[in-house]
Amino acid sequence: MRLGLLPAGIAIALTPAFASAQDSAQGTTDLDRIQVTGSRIRQASMETAQPVIALQRADIEKQGFTSVADIVQNLAATGSPAISRADALSSGEEVGGQYVDLRNLGPERTLVLLDGKRMGVSSGGYTDLASIPTSVIERVEVLTDGASAIYGSDAIAGVINIITRKNFDGLEASVYRGQYGQGDGDKETYNFVYGQVGERGSLTFGAEYSKEKPVWAKDRRFSRSPNGQWHPVPSGDDANGWSAASNKGILIDGDDNWYTLNDGGDPSQLGDYHETDFPDFTNPSREMWLQTQMERRSVFANGNFDLTDNIRATASALYTKRNTLQQIAGYPYQSEVYETPLSADSIYNPLGEEAHFIRRTSEVPRQTESQLETFRFSAGLEGSFEFADRYWDWDVGYVYNQNHGVKTGTGNLFIPNVQNAVGASFIDADGIARCGTATNVIAGCTPWNPLLPYGSTGEGSLSDPALQAYLFLPSHDTSTTTTKVYSANLSGSVVTLPAGDLAFAAGYEHREESAEYSPDALLQSGLSTDLAGGPTKGGYKLDEFYLELNVPILADMPFARELSLDMAGRYSDYNTFGNTVNSKFGLKWKPIDDLLVRGTYATGFRAPTVSDLYGGTSQTYDSYTDPCDSSFGSAARNPAVAAACAAHGVPADFRQMTSGGATATGPGAQSYSAFESGSNDELLPETSKTWTAGLVYSPSYVQGLDLSLDWWKIRIDNVIAGESVTSILNQCYVLGIDSACERFTRSTEGRDVNQVDSVTRTLINGGYQETSGYDLGVRYRLPELAIGNFMIDWKTTYVDYLEYRRDNEASTPIEQSTSWAGNFRVRSNLNVDWSYGDFGVNWGVRYYSGMKEECAYDEECNLPDFSSPYTQLSPTRKVGSNTFHDVQVRYNAPWNATIAVGANNVFGHEGPVMYSQPNSSFSYYGGFDIGRFVYAKYTQRF
Repeated sequence: MRLGLLPAGIAIALTPAFASAQDSAQGTTDLDRIQVTGSRIRQASMETAQPVIALQRADIEKQGFTSVADIVQNLAATGSPAISRADALSSGEEVGGQYVDLRNLGPERTLVLLDGKRMGVSSGGYTDLASIPTSVIERVEVLTDGASAIYGSDAIAGVINIITRKNFDGLEASVYRGQYGQGDGDKETYNFVYGQVGERGSLTFGAEYSKEKPVWAKDRRFSRSPNGQWHPVPSGDDANGWSAASNKGILIDGDDNWYTLNDGGDPSQLGDYHETDFPDFTNPSREMWLQTQMERRSVFANGNFDLTDNIRATASALYTKRNTLQQIAGYPYQSEVYETPLSADSIYNPLGEEAHFIRRTSEVPRQTESQLETFRFSAGLEGSFEFADRYWDWDVGYVYNQNHGVKTGTGNLFIPNVQNAVGASFIDADGIARCGTATNVIAGCTPWNPLLPYGSTGEGSLSDPALQAYLFLPSHDTSTTTTKVYSANLSGSVVTLPAGDLAFAAGYEHREESAEYSPDALLQSGLSTDLAGGPTKGGYKLDEFYLELNVPILADMPFARELSLDMAGRYSDYNTFGNTVNSKFGLKWKPIDDLLVRGTYATGFRAPTVSDLYGGTSQTYDSYTDPCDSSFGSAARNPAVAAACAAHGVPADFRQMTSGGATATGPGAQSYSAFESGSNDELLPETSKTWTAGLVYSPSYVQGLDLSLDWWKIRIDNVIAGESVTSILNQCYVLGIDSACERFTRSTEGRDVNQVDSVTRTLINGGYQETSGYDLGVRYRLPELAIGNFMIDWKTTYVDYLEYRRDNEASTPIEQSTSWAGNFRVRSNLNVDWSYGDFGVNWGVRYYSGMKEECAYDEECNLPDFSSPYTQLSPTRKVGSNTFHDVQVRYNAPWNATIAVGANNVFGHEGPVMYSQPNSSFSYYGGFDIGRFVYAKYTQRF
């Protein structure tokens, strides 16, 4: 009902005024001067001192992507996807959304606008682009420059401005269907847009439905085994299992010997078990999804009405409901960790004495459904007037954006109920197994036999729905974030200088941000195998004033066809940390008509988010590399590190354990114990400086050719970050910083002796991030030829360096991230479009340069002597570059329709195995294609 009523309600509200406008004899006023992303000054030219990438709707329709995030992620200037669809093990409020990260500086440092106004964010500062339907988009402008002086906080790496369709006249409906060549991952999208334009106003509204089915990890060779196809785990062909030990039932007796059930053995007979070494690997990837399931429903509407010849009322609304479902393997339950041994008095214990067990609960895979509802409404007045023979533009507006999320988790065990189910039990007079004793029956409890292998049925097995309902209690987390913005802007020209008008824009903005994230009471209690977490609640408000000037210096002179200076400043006053002032300077010089020289310098900031300031303490299973590990740690190759580990009591043959209790099979293994991290209400904002310099050359002797080359550099100080576990351990053992050794502890007893079992971490302002590189653009529309029209668009980003220093300690080295994991040195996109009459073909090429990672296997270590100040001697593996090809064939039918068929990754290219699992939960980069995707699209216009 909500989906249907929202556009109808807006249509009803606007239609009377719209109808009366059609009946009016008055003419309309020209308000078509535009604001280019990166400036508040209305102007007729799109050419500014700031580098802006523009994607028109026609460009978007030639691609086979169905979400705004996928479209923008395809740009060369974007970094690795944050929380990719392959991040099956990721958790938290943001999971399920799609986020874009410019320059690999983090999605929280990229500001997202909708029609020039802020989108809502999560409590952690992430903007979900999956909440924006593709059918609403007219164009996307990406400012690859700092813009805090223009837009305020978060615009450090750049700005993504999504411009919606307005003044649409007619009806357009579209259907999209596609799937991977393996016959999975089906995608379907249906949408329509209806609009009507009158003499003094317009109304546009539409709806969109999109669904993407999951892809199983077992159905791709690079993900069907945890360490890729070249290193399948033993028993990898078993239907189910877990990565630490066989789930056929392993138990431990008083001699600390491990036993596993023989194939086909009777779990009640001790003679049917055999002694085994721990662990006995099986394969969790067979239960996991490589690509999460997603479903979106959206409705949108916008309208405008000229109240007078000089005043226009505007309004827009957007409602989106997004559901995402992720699945990972059943929980690797260890009774020793949770102190829930199989009781000696359990009817299922063949030992007659207390026994520990480990069992992956494959019968109930863990699933997380993430639902997010976004409601956005904006309204305002805009207009123009003449004063002192000058033309002025003004607008006032209000934006309300609320995101409400619900996360439902299943497949985790409730520890008190496990304790009851594996405790004392008996058979009652009716022959039914009961928990407790005959004189003290535990009501509602069903006894569990954890020694039964996967697939068993009958009494005590996990296939029993009653036992599943008792052990696996669902959790429900809720989140609500609200953004309110009140704004007023004025722009015009102040005075006429010899080179032209001195233009200005000034304005005021009041913004209120609030957020609340409430984990389920079950999770807050810490009595579930799910990660415990505390609630987040808080907010802040601010007032801002800005001023922007465009000063023409020279015009129509030799070697100065145009020379102008842009200046902007913004004062921001927060009720949390105080105030800050940021500025920007831009220079535009055209020595000749064909050449533009441009450059900018800007300061910026990112205010701490609600989660940064008021987030609750939460548990995480971090992926880290213990430098004391005798196979993958620095101690394996650096005697000084080995000596430091020995001095702290870590033996020479120490091996790091994974979350399931198995020995780590590579670097970056998930932690055996859950670590805790928290917020810091004394955080200060990050500060940044951005420099750009570039050339744009459009030779008059080659019509249709545009060349651009831009250099950029971004430095962020006082970075808000939680230190990684690897960094803290390296500070202690590799760098010899004694204070770092006090920030973690190791277990002193049990099977996990010497494993890191706790780490002290909070968010801090410390260190810096800095990156620099070049953007190259070539766009050429060839003259019309007898064989048709050709258009070439080639964009390339080269990253010179991307470095990070985690704190302000003088001895902390600088980490160089370029070419590591998903931080590519070179990304390049080439699109060639050919059209002839009603037919057209678009060919796209996506190039990614090679990557490096720490060696996981000596035989694949092709840079064994690699060394860096951060890791010292660190044998490294390098993989080659990757190129993906896309093609689309389209036909404009005479009945005003467009038919398109295409394939993304048409040659079915697979990226290399990456044991470090960048942006993924599998040994594969999470931003690469996972197969050939074939699709068809039909669009009908009326």
